[in-house]
Amino acid sequence: MDRAGGERAGRSGDGRADRAGDGRALRAGGEDAGRPEDGDAGRPVDLVAVLARARSTEAPGPDTPAGPAVRPWPGPSRPLPAAGPGELDLDRLLRLSLAAQDGTGRLRPAASAGALHPVDARLVVGPGCPLPPGRYGYDPVRHRVHRLAPAPDGPPPGATVELSVTVRRTASHYGHRAWPLALLDTGHAAGALWLAGRARGGTEPVLRLDGRGEQPLAAVHFAPPGDAAPLAAGAHEPPARRSAPPPLRGTPSPDDLRTVLATAAEAGAGELAWCAAVGEPRPALVGLAPDGTLRRLAAGEARPTLAVWAAGQRWIADAGAVLLGYGCPADAGPRRIRRAHLRAGFAVHLAQVAAVRRGLGARPVGAWQQADLGAALGAAPGRDWIVHGLALGTTYPATGPAPGATGPRPAPASGTARPGPTAPPPTIRTPHPDEEGPS
Repeated sequence: MDRAGGERAGRSGDGRADRAGDGRALRAGGEDAGRPEDGDAGRPVDLVAVLARARSTEAPGPDTPAGPAVRPWPGPSRPLPAAGPGELDLDRLLRLSLAAQDGTGRLRPAASAGALHPVDARLVVGPGCPLPPGRYGYDPVRHRVHRLAPAPDGPPPGATVELSVTVRRTASHYGHRAWPLALLDTGHAAGALWLAGRARGGTEPVLRLDGRGEQPLAAVHFAPPGDAAPLAAGAHEPPARRSAPPPLRGTPSPDDLRTVLATAAEAGAGELAWCAAVGEPRPALVGLAPDGTLRRLAAGEARPTLAVWAAGQRWIADAGAVLLGYGCPADAGPRRIRRAHLRAGFAVHLAQVAAVRRGLGARPVGAWQQADLGAALGAAPGRDWIVHGLALGTTYPATGPAPGATGPRPAPASGTARPGPTAPPPTIRTPHPDEEGPS
């Protein structure tokens, strides 16, 4: 995997705002002190300073030990029992979302930078589940749980999956860039859970990605089936889960771009703005117009600059298109930083699924340095930083059929990506109002 984009297949959701649901289901994990804890050493972290440093051109140092791939939960492990009538099927839910698909634990439904998977999951189980009520730690490699404590008083029916991180895993390779990547990973994990919950039918999952809590960073609550009206038709498709290896070439069609952009915008819930850098035959930055058509935001070739900003990943200069979520200004506080990155990961995860279902190759890109997109387009500096991306292409190396894909399988791409630039190319220009744009 590429150092900066990693298996995180670079990495975002549900455009609806987080629903409060039952307050007992989605308790915040603490006050916004602005200092998330390192999952290993318990050291406080100044998230504002950490993000500023991660956005700089400073390179990570040598690799360090990542530690165990799974949090060492105390006590004996137990399997997830089969669900009975009317019970929440935790076994299937977790297999579709968080469970490792290989013995090393690197291949999982949710993308992760460098396939390091810093996200840990705790379950708060209430009535209507095959497990007795209580708090459990989940082992995604063995697909088993450890009972940690009794359930809180009066837990709601169903189960809440609480997500936190062990940052040491990501820092072992990405060093000072680890925290933003771990937050994006958490958003991807929430996206995988949300899609798995919708795939089972029944009650829509309740999502918390508001950034107010540090432990947990995010949570998704699932009610037992039959607790509410069933979802609309089409909500039961199994999630696609494969990131295509580079190179990804070939500009997606306008219909495909509209679908991916609309999915990201809806899932992002207004936290970020979204656009896509497209290649030939008319290189440009495009976004969604209010009527749902594509409109040109800027004319010119942006992909070589993006390759430089994305930690020098040269293959991005040849990608068919690159979806970009941007915002999170330099003066953002800890809660906003958490919220923006969690939402970005969630939105890119859902956009990636939408792309794969249309037969595209898709790979998230999570590490960005000096990527001030707003300033590059002539706006005030420090306001519109790239937070997350998703490289797209109509052709890509064969890796087997993508689960859930409904479009034609693209032919394998040949050759290798051409070397990227060592410095950003000339500026992108804003188009004249009379200049024709994509539709």
